[in-house]
Amino acid sequence: MTNLTKQKPPLWFWIVSGFALIWNALGVNQYLHQAYKTDYFKSLYPDPKIMDIVLNTPSWVMAAYATAVIFGALGSLLLLLRKKWAHLFLFISLLGIMTQMVHTLFMSGALEIYGPGAIIMPVFVLIVGISLLLLSRTAVSKLWIN
Repeated sequence: MTNLTKQKPPLWFWIVSGFALIWNALGVNQYLHQAYKTDYFKSLYPDPKIMDIVLNTPSWVMAAYATAVIFGALGSLLLLLRKKWAHLFLFISLLGIMTQMVHTLFMSGALEIYGPGAIIMPVFVLIVGISLLLLSRTAVSKLWIN
C-alpha cells in the first residue's frame, strides 16, 4: 500500500475552483429555468423564431445540458473538497458539453439566426470545461487532491 499525502494547493487553485463552482451553479440554475420553461426564461428570448428553437430543444440535448452542468457543479465541489473523483465528474461534464455543442452549432439552426456570434458562448463554455478537466488532472498529479 502506498502512502500518498496531500500537498497544499496554491491560492489560485482555491480561487479557480470557487469560480468554477459558481459558474456551474449558474449553469444548473439556467438549465432548471429552461427545463421548466419559466417566465423568466421565456423573457430572455423575445424573438419568436429563437423562442421556438429553444422551446423545442430535443430531450437528448437537454439531457446533455443537465449532465454538463450537474456533473460540472459536483466536480467543482469535489475540487474544493480535494477529492480525486473531481476528475471523473469533470470529464463526464465535458462529454455533456461536447454533446450539447454538436446540436447547438450544427443542428439547431442558431448560426443562421445569430450569425457567427452564435459560436462565442459555446466555444467559451467548451474552453472552460477543458480547462477544468486539465486543472483536475494537474491537481491529481501534484497530489493537491486524492
